Amino acid sequence: MRNLSGSHVEEFVLVGFPTSRPFQALLFVFFFAIYLLTLLENVLIVSTIWLTPSLHRPMYFFLGHLSFLELWYINVTIPRLLGAFLTQDGRVSYGGCMTQLYFFIALACTECVLLAVMAYDRYLAICEPLRYPSLMPPRLATRLAAASWGSGFFSSMMKLLFISRLSYCGPNIINHFFCDISPLLNLTCSDKEQAELVDFLLALVMILLPLVAVVSSYAAIIVAILRIPTAQGRHKAFSTCTSHLAVVVIYYSSTLFTYARPRAMYTFNYNKIISVLYTVIVPFLNPAIYCLRNKEVKDAFRKTVLGRCHHPREGPD
Repeated sequence: MRNLSGSHVEEFVLVGFPTSRPFQALLFVFFFAIYLLTLLENVLIVSTIWLTPSLHRPMYFFLGHLSFLELWYINVTIPRLLGAFLTQDGRVSYGGCMTQLYFFIALACTECVLLAVMAYDRYLAICEPLRYPSLMPPRLATRLAAASWGSGFFSSMMKLLFISRLSYCGPNIINHFFCDISPLLNLTCSDKEQAELVDFLLALVMILLPLVAVVSSYAAIIVAILRIPTAQGRHKAFSTCTSHLAVVVIYYSSTLFTYARPRAMYTFNYNKIISVLYTVIVPFLNPAIYCLRNKEVKDAFRKTVLGRCHHPREGPD
């Protein structure tokens, strides 16, 4: 498949993790285990929230969206990497590369906005507890979730519009394990200044603005918690948002390190290692972080999912 500018490159080659065959086998087992566990964790969270009426509240509504997003997020990169480990073939068509890039950017941007929405929800719950039901009704929660998805996919479409118009004349070797923006821009043989500017501006909107919203929300949350007179009350209030805060710190720190550091510090080999953190490890850890620290989710999981397994529906008399 050729792009709009008549590129001579019809396929790219993803370098992945070039090591010895025995170590590649170990990497395959590691990534495959993480992949299966991540799918299982997120499916269980989505199912538990869906099947438990007591969890049909904005906090868990957004958590369900986050888990649903990460089901797709990990499927964008890992299956192709696993296939490359087995076949030793990192080739990907031009169209396949652009498709992977589109969905990767879309889901990453959606997660940035969704994490900001979840921070705002925690701000309202802690700082405006009496007015929370009126300030965050189900209709508003639905609109905020839809806005997260819509803004992420629109931002990705705009980025891809400029990247796909570039010419790729060769070489076609991508020193990464998936099609990402920077490796592709470094391969183009046409003027990439406009594409880099669009990428930078949209990154400011989709990463920096949500981060500012998260920081502002948690600054207000910390102030409100410090005003609670009892230590038990402060601990209870803070425990409702520690899981989300941990996810935010891990995700944003790795994302900003990858996409916002100076080019002088940029090395593709090191970048691949950091990319594993936010594309593989973070989706794997998020369900554990949320569930292990959330009694309601754990209780609902035991009653709804495990309860159905231990108490199958009886047949007719």
